Amino acid sequence: MKERLQKVMAHAGIASRRACEELIRDGRVLVNGKVATLGTKVNLDADRILVDGEPLVAKERKRYLLLHKPPGFVTTVQDQFGRKSVMDLLTNVPERVYPVGRLDYDSEGLVFLTNDGALAYRVMHPKFELPKTYLVTVDGEITMDAVYRLRQGVKLEDGLTYPADVSVIHKERERSVLRISISEGRNRQIRRMCETVGNPVVRLTRTAIGPLKLGKLKSGEFRELTLQEIGKLKQAVKG
Repeated sequence: MKERLQKVMAHAGIASRRACEELIRDGRVLVNGKVATLGTKVNLDADRILVDGEPLVAKERKRYLLLHKPPGFVTTVQDQFGRKSVMDLLTNVPERVYPVGRLDYDSEGLVFLTNDGALAYRVMHPKFELPKTYLVTVDGEITMDAVYRLRQGVKLEDGLTYPADVSVIHKERERSVLRISISEGRNRQIRRMCETVGNPVVRLTRTAIGPLKLGKLKSGEFRELTLQEIGKLKQAVKG
């Protein structure tokens, strides 16, 4: 039975389906010697599929990893500027996993990596409303008006943000510490929200992705999810 190429690629652990579509659009995928298109359908057992010149093989063992990203690392597999990637922190992981979603270069905290394309899509897509929680240190003493604006939604250049769950952990004249949960994933969203209300971010740490918690995982270290954690995550996104 033939299936859409991007679906087969995602199931084989190449990347999320959306990322696989980009690979196809960029002409980096060949099927039986011809450049594939988004409409191409394939049978993995009968067709020869090359991605960047490498044969696409049958589905790998599913891997689910949590990593504590330090500042100064990108959450992409490769970086055009040669910066360090979270992939450089993985050791003894033969499967081709990839980071799910973004975490800013200057930020730190929890990153989820997997080769389960279907689950990755659900974790990333805002329609599944999986909250991501951050511990955020901002400049200055935050006002309740600013907190209210964050909770209601902030108008950014790319539109109004969804309402956020915001609580004040500590505040003083020089610094304030907030806990912020959002279900969107716009570029540098928390930083832009806080800057818009007059309190630029000094430090940002992601502490949770849905039911997944950073816990005591040390900076630069990673671990496998437990079966219970995998089950809770799939339930959270109705997977």
